[in-house]
This record gives sequence, structure tokens and C-alpha cells, in this order.
Amino acid sequence: MKNSLVLTVFLASTFFFAFAGNADISENDAKTDSIKRQQQIYEKLDLISESAISLMDEVGAFPTLPILTAPTVEGKLKQLLTTVPLDYNPQVQGFIDRYSTDRYRNYLSRMMGLGAYYFPIYERIFREAGLPVEIKYLSIVESALDPHAVSRVGATGLWQFMHATAKVYGLQMDRHMDERKDPFAASRAAAKYLLESYETFGDWLLAIASYNCGPGNVLKAIRRSGLENPDYWAISPYLPKETRNYVPAFIAMTYMLEYHEEHGIFPLEMPDFGKETQMISVQHPIPFSVIAAAIDVDEASLKFLNPAYKMGFVNGSAESPMRLVLPQVAPADYEQLYAVLNEPNHPIRKETLLAASRPASVTYTVKSGDTLSGIAKKHKGATVTGIKTANNLKNSQIRPGMKLQIF
Repeated sequence: MKNSLVLTVFLASTFFFAFAGNADISENDAKTDSIKRQQQIYEKLDLISESAISLMDEVGAFPTLPILTAPTVEGKLKQLLTTVPLDYNPQVQGFIDRYSTDRYRNYLSRMMGLGAYYFPIYERIFREAGLPVEIKYLSIVESALDPHAVSRVGATGLWQFMHATAKVYGLQMDRHMDERKDPFAASRAAAKYLLESYETFGDWLLAIASYNCGPGNVLKAIRRSGLENPDYWAISPYLPKETRNYVPAFIAMTYMLEYHEEHGIFPLEMPDFGKETQMISVQHPIPFSVIAAAIDVDEASLKFLNPAYKMGFVNGSAESPMRLVLPQVAPADYEQLYAVLNEPNHPIRKETLLAASRPASVTYTVKSGDTLSGIAKKHKGATVTGIKTANNLKNSQIRPGMKLQIF
């Protein structure tokens, strides 16, 4: 990548609510807007991955950004052979207009980069469950593909499960782990929820709406509509505002990512988190740091691939083995990996744990206005009592210029 790109990503589904402006634009206005957008994206090629630039160089031209008139969008939605009906209306057009701006184009490029890892997981699980694979795009609307996303009401993970609902669908949550953050477990739970909703309502858009606001609110909207077998659009006015935007946002997201090249959207090259992975079963308690040392990978890669573990620690046992996802392990490392997993006194295991047990310390120079509590907050793991003990302080009084050892 030519330059690193820093994006601010809103993690809750509210990121997508409340579009503004008239979705109906004249063909001339659309053509002018398309030309401007095309010029802007070509001026910002540093936002596109090297592989995408190479691909465009091979074909000898950059794609022409389409004119987003209603007939164009409606026609292209109909061309997508999906199980979920991708209906077109001004609401959908409004979200497509929004996602076509430079701000969202950059965001969608990041989503495609992350999707290179997450989407194959979703697709495999959804096919096994009998769920339409295009529902994978719903996870972007839910969490921006961030397993650590937490909404304002506490919904957590890639598929934004509330604690009570997660329990119903068998997701484990304790002091060691939160399976709402696990892409495999959470996707299976989401598939089960959506299939149950589809069995209840017989309509995929109503099932998707139910995922956002719950089946009770969908049933209430159906009753308020007075219709016998309404579709989503018929009951939309009676749904919560969030859900009225949720389904059009999903349809627009599906459109944009299915036609991403036409809109100048290319995957951003993400950090090397290991698209080629493998799973192992861990039957003994072991920290990530020991496994990382054994197969010579960055511990951060293990944390990315295993976001459900809260403390960088796998609490496996023979009675309850735990799954761990690893970057592809070199054949030469298999024997060593097996050894550290099963031999408590293995040298790598002992050395890694010993290094982790040594307290790290820094010297801090007190500044005007500093307090011990404020200094402790600046240093992860430090406490006021610990600072006082380490520096032989009889009370909490400090003065500018003092040198404090912080552990």
C-alpha cells in the first residue's frame, strides 16, 4: 500500500441511520456528479491497494463509475440472482447515494479488506445451515466487521448479540471468553436466529427486520398494518425507525459490494492477519504468548484470529477442549507446537512465562498538575499503592520534577 490509511469506523448499527436529501436526481446532474466522483477517486489512488492498481494497469484503464439513476440501480439489483429479494425504492437509492460518496467508498474498501477473512467463514456456515449467503453483508451493517463492537445498549460482536439472546442461542460468556466475538460461534447463532425468523414470517426481509428489532416488534407491526400477509415494505411504517433504515441499508450495502469495481471500490490491503488458517484443539490451559513463541508468529495475530478470548489465555481442558485458530503453521513447527501444548515443562513454555512474569518498569518525571491516581491511569497495570511502595512514598504528595519508578 502506498500510504497507510486511518479510518474512523462507527461500530454500532446506528452508523447507517437517517439519510438525507432527495434520492431522485436528473440524468444530467447524475452524469456531472459521476464525473466529479471519478476525478476525485483517481486523484486519491493512494487509498487503493497495490494489487487493485496492478489489476487496473493490466486492463489498461480505470473503470467508469456508473450514473446512479433509478433505472440503472433498479436494473442492476434485478440482475443479482439472490434468494433475499433486493427490492428497489427511494429509501434504497438514498443509502446507495450515501455509500457512493468518497467517505463511504473508503470505508467500504476497508470492509472488503476485512471481508477477505470473514466472508468465507460466513458463507461456509450459511450454506451448511441453508441460509442465503448474501446475508453476510448484514454483518457490516451490524458491526462494521469488528468483533469487539459494542452498541449503546450492550449488543456485542460481529453479529451484535445481546447477552440474554446470546445465552438462548448457546453462546458461551464467562470471565475467560465471550463467544459473541467469535466469528464461527456467533455466525452459527445468527444463522439459527435468522432461519427461525424466516420459518415464522416466511419472508427473508421480515426475518432480517426481526434480527434488528425482534420478532415481537415485527408481529406488532403486522397487526398494526391490518394486512393478512404483508411484506416488509407494507409494515415498514409501523416498525421502529432504526429498523425502517436497517433493511434498505442492507440492500444498498449488498448492491455496492456486488458492484464494487464499477464504483471504484477496491479492497484495502489489511495487515497480515493470516487468511490461510487452521484450527487446533487445546486441552490444557495455555497463554497466547507461549503458542506465538512456539510457531514464531506475532501474538497480535493470535488475538485477531481468536477475539473471543478475553485475557490472551486459552482455558482448555481434557473435559472441555477449546478451539484455537492459528495462522498456517509451517510443517517444521508442528512437533514444537504439539510439545508446548502438552508439556508443562517445555523450555519455550517456561522461558515465555518467566519473561512475562518479570515486571516492566519506566521512569516517569512528575509534571505540574500530576497526581498519583492520574499517573497510575496513564500506565497500564500501575496502581497508586504500587507507585508509593516502589518509590518509598509515605503519602500521596508529589512535586514537579520528581522521578518515579512505575511498575
